[in-house]
Amino acid sequence: MEEKAIRTRKFGENSPAVTQVGLGGEGILRTFNQLPQAQAVIREALDQGITYFDSARVYSDSEVYYGSIWEKSPVQRTGIFQASKSANRQKHGAEADLVSTLRRLKTDHLDLWQIHDVRTSDDFKQIGGPGGALEAFVKAKADGKIRNIGVTGHHDPAILSLAVKEWPVDSVMMPVNPVEGILGGFLTQTLPQARKKGIGVIAMKILGGGNYLDLKQKIIPELLIRYALSFDISVAIVGCSTPEEVKTLAEMGRGPGLDADERERLEEAFRPFARRLAFYRGVI
Repeated sequence: MEEKAIRTRKFGENSPAVTQVGLGGEGILRTFNQLPQAQAVIREALDQGITYFDSARVYSDSEVYYGSIWEKSPVQRTGIFQASKSANRQKHGAEADLVSTLRRLKTDHLDLWQIHDVRTSDDFKQIGGPGGALEAFVKAKADGKIRNIGVTGHHDPAILSLAVKEWPVDSVMMPVNPVEGILGGFLTQTLPQARKKGIGVIAMKILGGGNYLDLKQKIIPELLIRYALSFDISVAIVGCSTPEEVKTLAEMGRGPGLDADERERLEEAFRPFARRLAFYRGVI
């Protein structure tokens, strides 16, 4: 029997659809000197039909691992949506990051380049001010080096929502998990703001860095991925360490998200520990 294709979702108003699950830049990709293992994970994602691939300039050798694949398979590169990020706050630093990213990825463009990990009002002012990184992103898009501008954050939903509202971004990456369903902010402020603007939404921190898995309570990756897919997002990304983990991710992408009752039950399991489990917000 032929395997069912992974479902796709529209990535903003002016971009092609992407698979509703994507390969995150963590896991085996955020390592050094693990080329065979990383290539196996990337190739499995390609074989499964995943089209969204995440990376960042600061994610160890992740860009190099991807580049080792695209260099030998340029045709495959044309059919996927390659994302990366720069955490530099200044225009000249971000420009240097992009040069390095394109060289390491062995590609002449990015489908999405993201302003990485915006946390504070100082970040917002520095990035968006004169000589700030935002200028580099806007110029790179005008020059055809990137196709979309994104912003990412997992610290302060108010700051991330402001960036979505004020900056010329085509997507936002934010945490989507049961903790966020309880605490509110990213899912109640940032997500509606993004949808109002008509931009792509990338779900991250889906497994809480693996900290949310609890076999005793039957909280498994499949459940958390389906939780993320129950929201109005474009793609849910998960870092994988083995081809088997990629297969699990892809299988969840072939089906639906949780229904309302399932989502509520999962949130209840997290409710007593929600603030402690939002470690990535810096609220502990």
